[in-house]
Amino acid sequence: MTTLTTTTALVEPLPAVPSPLVRYLRDTRLLVGRSLRTIPRVPERLADVTIQPIVFTVLFLYVFGSAIKIPGIRYQDYLLPGLIGQGLAFGIIGAGMATATDFSTGVIDRFRSLPVHRLAIITAQVIGQMLEQVLGMSLVIGLGLALGWRPDLTVATFFELAGLILLGLFAFTWFGVLVGMLVRNSDAMQGVGFAIVFPLSFLAGTFVPIEGMSAVPRFIGQWDPISAFVAAIRQLCQGVHSHGSWQLEHPVAGMAAWSVLLVAVCVPLALRRFRTAGA
Repeated sequence: MTTLTTTTALVEPLPAVPSPLVRYLRDTRLLVGRSLRTIPRVPERLADVTIQPIVFTVLFLYVFGSAIKIPGIRYQDYLLPGLIGQGLAFGIIGAGMATATDFSTGVIDRFRSLPVHRLAIITAQVIGQMLEQVLGMSLVIGLGLALGWRPDLTVATFFELAGLILLGLFAFTWFGVLVGMLVRNSDAMQGVGFAIVFPLSFLAGTFVPIEGMSAVPRFIGQWDPISAFVAAIRQLCQGVHSHGSWQLEHPVAGMAAWSVLLVAVCVPLALRRFRTAGA
């Protein structure tokens, strides 16, 4: 007689499936970590946010500073807010080049083949680039303080300045990501980025006052979006008020308005481009 013994196997319940929001946040964190881990392997990636700002600061301070006199303010106090604003603008190039590289080398295609939240891919790109820009800006601020820059900040204006800088970084980084999706490779992004950012940063009152320019560059400078950034930082740090256009006379509001406009335009266009590129 055969006795059949039935054993009941204990089956563990399957783990709960995370919600879309949890997946998005988790994947974003992992992809940001991936971006930061590549820096020790390719340290030259940080050249545009480390070496370049240091060269600009020392070069313009001691070359331009020896020849330019701004009434009522030392040139160090005039220049450093301008260089911070210029650093915000140059974040466009770094973000665009990183995005163009990931698209042209097939990194984005590999991410699409994995169970990764699609929105996390582009969000992580933005956050990673913002962290790199914060590093470069911190170096400029530290070097400026060492070379004699003396900002006059209260606790309230410090937090207002920090919030405006983060808002500007967020907006300009999204613009750079969008342009990086539209060009074919990082070399093209570098050329396009410098063609846009370099002249606008010089016309923004970064190194010399806009009021002293001739008619055409003065008009461009008065409505240049980078001008609002530079004027806002200069007003908060040094109490210097600019004149010539609404955004120069109200630079904090102008800077916030430009940032909101860039985000409102670039984010949906970048997400649409991301979807169509995948298709």
